[in-house]
Amino acid sequence: MIQIERLTYYYPHQEEPALKELTFTVQQGESVGIIGLNGAGKSTLCYAIMGLVPHFYHGTISGDLWVNGINVPDASLGEVSQHVGLVFQNPLHQLSGSKATVKDEIAFGLENLGMPREKMLERIEWVSELLGIASLLHRNPFSLSGGQMQRVAIASVLAMKPQVIVMDEPTSQLDPAGTAEVFAAIEALRKEGITTVIVEHKIEWLAEHCNRIAILADGELKAIDLPGKVFAQPDLHEWGVEPPVYTRVYQKIAAENHSSGVPTTLKDTVERLKAYEQNNQG
Repeated sequence: MIQIERLTYYYPHQEEPALKELTFTVQQGESVGIIGLNGAGKSTLCYAIMGLVPHFYHGTISGDLWVNGINVPDASLGEVSQHVGLVFQNPLHQLSGSKATVKDEIAFGLENLGMPREKMLERIEWVSELLGIASLLHRNPFSLSGGQMQRVAIASVLAMKPQVIVMDEPTSQLDPAGTAEVFAAIEALRKEGITTVIVEHKIEWLAEHCNRIAILADGELKAIDLPGKVFAQPDLHEWGVEPPVYTRVYQKIAAENHSSGVPTTLKDTVERLKAYEQNNQG
């Protein structure tokens, strides 16, 4: 679904590239979490997949970036937007502000496409059931909690049925309950076979809900693999990354070679520690 080869990008008037020789692929239906320090290139990568780099931000780009068979740097933003949807950090920046109900908010983009009313209602019913907001359809979007608003924002993007959804820190302004709501929505997207790319600082959530984790540092791709293998990397601290808390607990207790991978969730950590204790009894 996403194919990137030697992607390099310079913002206008910058001597150092924001992205350096990135090469990786993302399969259809896969969920990939992107982590790294501020300035590592995470948001820039999101903008590149969306086509905002270089079409909106301009600058110089080289290498290949394909999304669902579309050559993104050569395509128009309108063409790319038919394949990729973007969810912002703050749902207040995503919602139109002109609609009095969640139902009308979700319909906003569909109306702009000129979709027939019957099909539009089917699409709204589908996405609201999928993301668990059917009971909110007649509420004012701005009367909702942060997590509910972000789910509505995701629904408004998903209603357009893009094959790829890019999320740039979608839970940065949410409390734990709101974060749980958003990741429940992400899990629903994954089960529907929708490809998701998620930039997020809450790595415990990414480790639990993403197929793979990618680490960026200074615009370079340092690692991309299964969460358990990425967080077993010995160079994490050099890249400004801390393993999930469950992983740190396990590594502290279990004095063994972790090169084959480490647990990243509470359930996996408990199971691995039980096995470790049994193997070392006596």
